[in-house]
This record gives sequence, structure tokens and C-alpha cells, in this order.
Amino acid sequence: MVEAFAVASGKGGTGKTTSTLALGMALADEYDVTVVDADTGMANLLFHTGLDDATVTLHDLLVEGTATNVSEATYDRFGMSVVPCGTSLAGFEAADPARLREVVAELAGDTDVLLLDSPAALSSKSAVLPVVLADRVVVVVEPTIPALSDGLKVQEYARSYGTETAGVLLNKVRDESADVAEQAGRHFGGPVLASVPESDVVRAARRSGMPLLAHAPDSEPAVRYRDAAARLDVRDGDGEAVAARFKSAVVPDTP
Repeated sequence: MVEAFAVASGKGGTGKTTSTLALGMALADEYDVTVVDADTGMANLLFHTGLDDATVTLHDLLVEGTATNVSEATYDRFGMSVVPCGTSLAGFEAADPARLREVVAELAGDTDVLLLDSPAALSSKSAVLPVVLADRVVVVVEPTIPALSDGLKVQEYARSYGTETAGVLLNKVRDESADVAEQAGRHFGGPVLASVPESDVVRAARRSGMPLLAHAPDSEPAVRYRDAAARLDVRDGDGEAVAARFKSAVVPDTP
């Protein structure tokens, strides 16, 4: 079985990478999980997983003609398989985003859940391709009206390529934002998976180079992320069929 989720948002700073890793660790209690940093221009997953010294990353896999094997860029971290992306400008410029199709297709053959940590905007084909490839999208938004609007744009774009909404994850929630959370439940195509409170412990986890669920597993945000993962009804997809679909996916020139 395999299902691919794009974890996406319409703007930066929503806590998308934190959310991707938290969902991944929670799902890894039941499934084989592979997390891919598909944000080839502004990657930071490697800093959240202690892989800032990784010698082979997704950038290497996206260079045409490379002999690098996918397994060389895959690392066992915190109960998951993690494919980090590099942060160099040269690596970004050399990478061909379209090759992400083949990378994801190969990973699909050996996992149950693929989580694609996606770029935060819809400005280029490298930004939108993870949403196009995914079976469903988890939209991460802060509880403000502009953030909800940006998140709904992500959902609209995803639907135009047949990608369903798995749910919306409200992050950095404060007491006064309850009414915005209610609006999210009405406007998004999937359920509100969880409302994760704003917390210093999340920032501390980032500074430590560890995912939240490893740094503070009993904290309130960690509990909320586990609730969100429990609400994701992972579907049983045929690995070979999914891989074939990834390889044949249309690469949009622009959003």
C-alpha cells in the first residue's frame, strides 16, 4: 500500500516542516513512512532532523545524468525514512524539478505513506509539482483570514489536478482565533485535523535540531499532532500503480 500526501501552505512561516515531521512520526507508529523535503528552493527539513551535514540530498537526485541512487539520499531518522534537500543555490539551479516524479515513484515502491514537504507558494513548477503528484493534500494554515485565503488557493489549485483535500491543520492557534478555526471547517474540502497551539516548545524543538515529537513528546502541540495523524484515513493504494501515475504526471509550466 502507499498514499502520497503533500503538506502545503499558501505562505511561508506556517510551520509546514514542523507539521510534516510531526505527522510523519505519529503515522510511523502504524505505517512505514517516508518524508521528502520537496521544497527545493527553501529547504530546511535537514535542520529539523539533524541532517545538516548530509552529503547526498534530493538536489543530487534531481540533476540530469547523475548516477546517484535514491537510497543514497535516504536516511533513517526518528522511525522514518527521510530524504532531505540541500540548501545551496548551485544545487537548486542544477536541479530539474521534473525529475521529482521518478524519485517519488521509486520511493513509492517501498513505503506505506509518503509525505511531501512542499514549497509555500504556487509560483513555479518546482513549487506546484508536489501538489500535482500527491493523492491528497494537507493544508497548513495559521488562523488568520489572509492565511485561510492563501490556503484555499492551494486547495483550489490541487483540485484542478485531481488532488483531494485530506484536511486542514490549523497551526500557531491562540485563544482569540476560535472563530477563524470555525470558518476553516466550513470552507475546506476536508476536516480540520487539529488546532495546534502556539508554543515555545515548538521553537525549542527547531533549535534542538529534532522533530517536535522527539523533543517534547508529551507536550500539548505533540498531542494535537498525534490527533491530526489519527484523523488521516490512509488509503490502501497499489504501489506499482501509484508509481506509474507519478512517472506519467503532467509537469505544469506555471501555476
